[in-house]
Amino acid sequence: MVGAQSGAAKKIHSDAYGALIEALTTINWNKAPFEQDIRRRLRAHPELLMRLDFATTKRQTAAQLVHMLMDQESEYRDFTIELMIDVSRLDTFPNLMKQVDAKELLADAQAAVANLARWVDRHAGLVEERERLAADLAAHQDEVNRSRSFAQVLQELTQDFLRLRSIENRQQAGREFETFLHRLFTLFDLEPTLAYNLKGEQIDGAIYYNTDHFIVEAKWLAGTVEAEDLMKFDSKVRLKSKNALGLFVSVNGFSAGGRDIFKRGTSFITIEGGDLYCVLEGRIRLDELLSRKLLHASTTGNCYYPAAEILG
Repeated sequence: MVGAQSGAAKKIHSDAYGALIEALTTINWNKAPFEQDIRRRLRAHPELLMRLDFATTKRQTAAQLVHMLMDQESEYRDFTIELMIDVSRLDTFPNLMKQVDAKELLADAQAAVANLARWVDRHAGLVEERERLAADLAAHQDEVNRSRSFAQVLQELTQDFLRLRSIENRQQAGREFETFLHRLFTLFDLEPTLAYNLKGEQIDGAIYYNTDHFIVEAKWLAGTVEAEDLMKFDSKVRLKSKNALGLFVSVNGFSAGGRDIFKRGTSFITIEGGDLYCVLEGRIRLDELLSRKLLHASTTGNCYYPAAEILG
């Protein structure tokens, strides 16, 4: 078992806690089954459950729980060990199997669970000397860097976004930009799906937010997106269903002419590079940004409402 005792119990390593955060975050994709799973696991500890905030992202909620266990390790050591062992033995993920991107999501969950299992096994086989324990953990530090907080992941995305700006091959940058957006949407629990084809029609992806399903188009052009592309996207969205919504992401913005066409009636909202910077800098959450843009579009008909105006 994790941290086998001999005399005074050895502390559970911080990276083992980090592996637990990663596993709890990835074994369920949708927030409802994630919350149900956490509530089931904490049914014997209502004092922990009542302190959790499920209104945040899955990663933030998982980190909140694990940090409580870390801070009170002497009190919750046995429960933490049981939780790590239980999660590390998972081999089926029903909620992930229902998703469009099941293959990719299953691979992430299996990797996270396997990493946690390695920590469980590693603690079980450690020698008694504390110096030997530290050396063993340090030797594997690079492969178990799983204790990323929400802020750390956001910082990683910021560095990746800056890297994409410097890539000379803009086609490659465009492809990697879609992956970047998928990671960003995942961080905010927007349940993104990857690009797909529908009767010969290319869709860059989709997200799910606040009961609304958004078709996503993403472009990183040398200049602004022009009216023609916005009109094509509007037609694409309106053909899906009466209640379909669209999200057009353009790093270098949208032409004035294009914005004018959709300032009194629109089926989509827009995000540009300045909006992304505000999210990456932590000035506004992505879900809050979407909410404010949706409210603006529904009350004015305008597709364009930059974060700079929202933040004043």
